[in-house]
Amino acid sequence: MIDLVALAGFFVLCFGVAAIGSSVSTDAIQGWYREIRRPPFTPPNVVFPLAWTLLFTLMAVAAFLVWRERAHPLAGWAFLAFGAQLVLNALWSWLFFGRRSPGAALVEIVPFLGTILLTTALFHRVSPLAGWLLVPYVAWVSFATVLNFEFWRLNRSRG
Repeated sequence: MIDLVALAGFFVLCFGVAAIGSSVSTDAIQGWYREIRRPPFTPPNVVFPLAWTLLFTLMAVAAFLVWRERAHPLAGWAFLAFGAQLVLNALWSWLFFGRRSPGAALVEIVPFLGTILLTTALFHRVSPLAGWLLVPYVAWVSFATVLNFEFWRLNRSRG
């Protein structure tokens, strides 16, 4: 029973961060985001919620797997890194969409990606499967970093 509660808790935590990101993104996507220049390799808008739903699901399951190994000496550090990347995840959405600042988001995405890499490495040490579950997240945010750079480059002269 405690495993189910823990798993549910990780889903609530991860999708809570998703809700924060979505709350600052929705209005911007309908307005400001439509008006700015986009790189030609920008995915269609429908891809983003699908990708993030999968990624937050994988994050929750990975965190649960580490929680099951919470006696491991690196588990505490793994959760600290996990929490940090969740905070940076929400902050990126606020900077890019809420503040409408691809430049500030670009500066922030570097440590954000770094904490994801650290989390992945630590999760892998505690539970190899948990680490592997975060690989799509690493790939997506790596792509997002390139995409963010291009948004900044194409729109840096705007307002």
